[in-house]
Amino acid sequence: MKIALLTRNGNLYSHKRLREAAEKRGHEVHVIDHMKCLVDVSSQGCRLLHKGQPLLNFDAVIPRIGASVTYYGTTVVRQMEVMGVFTLNPAIAIAQSRDKLRSLQLMGERGIGLPRTIFTHSNDYPGEEIEILGGAPVVLKLTEGTHGVGVMLLKSDSAAEAVMEAFGGVESDIILQEFIEEAGGEDVRCLVVGDEVVAAMLRKGKEGDFRSNLHQGGSATVVEITDAERSTAIAAARAMELEMCGVDLLRSKRGPVVMEVNSSPGLKGIETATGIDVAEKVIKHIETRLSGRN
Repeated sequence: MKIALLTRNGNLYSHKRLREAAEKRGHEVHVIDHMKCLVDVSSQGCRLLHKGQPLLNFDAVIPRIGASVTYYGTTVVRQMEVMGVFTLNPAIAIAQSRDKLRSLQLMGERGIGLPRTIFTHSNDYPGEEIEILGGAPVVLKLTEGTHGVGVMLLKSDSAAEAVMEAFGGVESDIILQEFIEEAGGEDVRCLVVGDEVVAAMLRKGKEGDFRSNLHQGGSATVVEITDAERSTAIAAARAMELEMCGVDLLRSKRGPVVMEVNSSPGLKGIETATGIDVAEKVIKHIETRLSGRN
């Protein structure tokens, strides 16, 4: 099997592991920087080139597209789809998972557990929006933030109104969510491959920080998830149409609620915490999917 690994940095832990797992199982892996690809479109058809060379005869592609280059990266993935290459995560799935509101809308339509959320641009009456969420504390998120950046906890109504008015002054779209206090600064990251949660870890924020992201200094340990958490994570992945993703859950009084679905989840934290070879499970899944196409 000839696999294209789309990434801007092949030396990252996750990408090295995926390559090692594929090569160990006898596959040929090409690390390709999607930002150095060119899509050539004409009435005779379309071509995809990397550093001037046509990309041909690939069986599968593993997209590892950074959030800041989602548009261009998904264009490259889409072209590989047009060429008949199996894509682990389709372009449309990556794009909608990166759209914070759209991802919540898709999950909400399916009755998946979510925190109460408001998306707003005009902040002329911030008190009304805070009241809809039941009052402070509330969580404010910028629409473009990743790794916990652009997320803040507003502990009082007055503080929430002041911050929202400030963002209104610079014409910024924001997401406002209820604060799940009982989660205690912890979340559960479920790594979904296909229709299975292959690994799960409990992430806890550093002292005094309600964000549990490892990039913000949090820690991770192996965790036993409940049936409800497992089914919620799988349902979220299906809603996003992703075959590999990280689903972040909070343990609320009303059951698991999904905070985010990540289409390019890191493997280092979860493999280290659980001892599970997630990379191998990803490659095995691709093998299974391709065998089903023949």
